[in-house]
This record gives sequence, structure tokens and C-alpha cells, in this order.
Amino acid sequence: MGLERLSLNALRAFEATARLRSFSAAAQELSVTHGAVSRHVRMLEDTLGLPLLKRNAHGTETTAEGQRLAEGLSRGFQLIQASVEQLKPGPLTLSCSESIMMYWLLPRLSRFQEANPDVELRFNMGYGPVDFARDNISVAIRLSTIEPPKDVIRTSAVTEWIGPVCSPAYLQSLRLTSTADLPRARLMVSRTRPQAWDDWSHCCGTDLGALHIAEAFNHFYLLIQAAKCGLGMANVPRMLVHDDLNSGTLVAPLGFLAGPNKLSIWVAPHLNRRSDTVRLVDWLAQELRTSER
Repeated sequence: MGLERLSLNALRAFEATARLRSFSAAAQELSVTHGAVSRHVRMLEDTLGLPLLKRNAHGTETTAEGQRLAEGLSRGFQLIQASVEQLKPGPLTLSCSESIMMYWLLPRLSRFQEANPDVELRFNMGYGPVDFARDNISVAIRLSTIEPPKDVIRTSAVTEWIGPVCSPAYLQSLRLTSTADLPRARLMVSRTRPQAWDDWSHCCGTDLGALHIAEAFNHFYLLIQAAKCGLGMANVPRMLVHDDLNSGTLVAPLGFLAGPNKLSIWVAPHLNRRSDTVRLVDWLAQELRTSER
């Protein structure tokens, strides 16, 4: 049996059915009828002389042979798509947390746009695991605490600096001069980083004991706003408060320390050689190094 006898349409129909576990779902994805998908899969099974799918009332399941074929086909079709994407112009989607977007990226973004007016950027808000294909993400900024996809291109890991900040008025009322005064402070955290004070204490090399957390906010941008409003002392990444420290709306009485986490840039493997991707990644890497050195 020669490879030329295998229908590409049949292979595509089988791969979609195996992945989605449904003839109907595969038909919808491929914009054909349920019957067409079923006929293609049956033809492929007849050609190979092997059962590839087990049909049941709830959908389909692959046989052992079908699973091996489906995995190989998925990789092959992804490679085809990646080859096309490298040549096809289109917007890049950058994924990062809302707080990084608000406090770090947006204040710097005009510099990238001025230097690269031909690059169209879209944004995806998130700080967890990334599925580049499902979410159409091109580049992501993530902490080292997040497990990267196995095929991701990782670059430009920089250490994240952390420390306590508060409003000048709150600092004056608290009269804080050292870490020994922290138990008198109203300590606040973000629920996305509930262990922030413990991490900072460990990096200080000082046992501060069990610090009482007075309030937790859902996001860093809420936590930072609360600190600016004088509601207490927040432990935050330095990259998120550069502008507030420079303007004087926040102060960092105990400074910042290199924290336990690193920031990395993740790149979708099928886009890493595109010119616009390279320029975006190089710019992000330089900005991270500048802000976190």
C-alpha cells in the first residue's frame, strides 16, 4: 500500500474526530456534514485495514492504533499550520496579567509602537498556564511559578524584585524605621500572591514571625490602589510601582530585595522566527532587564 492512496481529507476528518471525540463536532470544525466525516473515517479504516475508532452512543474513542495515528497527524497538521503562520502577516497577541499590563506595559508601550509602527498588537489578560493554539497567543509574560507548555520557547528570565510600599502619609503616621516595626503596620496582600510577606521575610534573612495580614485584594492593581489611599502597607513587585515611587504617591521605606521568582517571556514555537515576534520579544526583554536590574 502506498502513501498516495491515503486521502488528505480522510486524514483530516479522522484527526478532528479523534481529537474532539465526536463526528458532529469534527463536522462542525471542518464545515462539512456529519455523514461526510463518517464516510471519510470509514474509508481510511478500510484503506488501512484497521479499526481506528470505537463508536458508542456518547461519541467516539480511538483504538490503540487510532491513538498513535491521531497523535502523529496532529503534530503534522500543527507543523503545516505553523509553516503557514510564519509567512502569513497578522497581529500578535501578547498575554500578561492585568497588573503588569496596567502598571508596567502600558506606560512603556508607546516606545515600542513608535519604533515598530508596522506591528499590530492585541492583548490577552492572564497569569496562569498558556495554551498558545487554543487562545491564539503569540507571546506571554509569566512567573517562574507557572508551568510552561512543553514546546514553548522561553527567553529572558529576570529576577523579580519585591518589597513593602505605602503612602507617605501612612508612613509618617506609622513611624516605621525597621522591620521590627512591621507588626504595628496594617499589612495587605493580593490573593494572587498570598505568601508575599513570607517570601519577602525569607529574602530578608530575618524571622519576622507570624505577621498578621489585615486585608487581601483580588488583584495587585487593587492592592496598590489601597496602599496609595493610605489603607496600609502592601508587599508588591517593584516593576508594578516604578511610576508611583517616582511621583511620590508611594514610598518604599525598607527598599526592595531580589525575590524567589523570575519573570520569563514565552514564545509560541510556530511564531518565534517571524520578524515582528523577534522585535517584540527583544523589546520586552530589554525593558524587563532595565526595570528589574
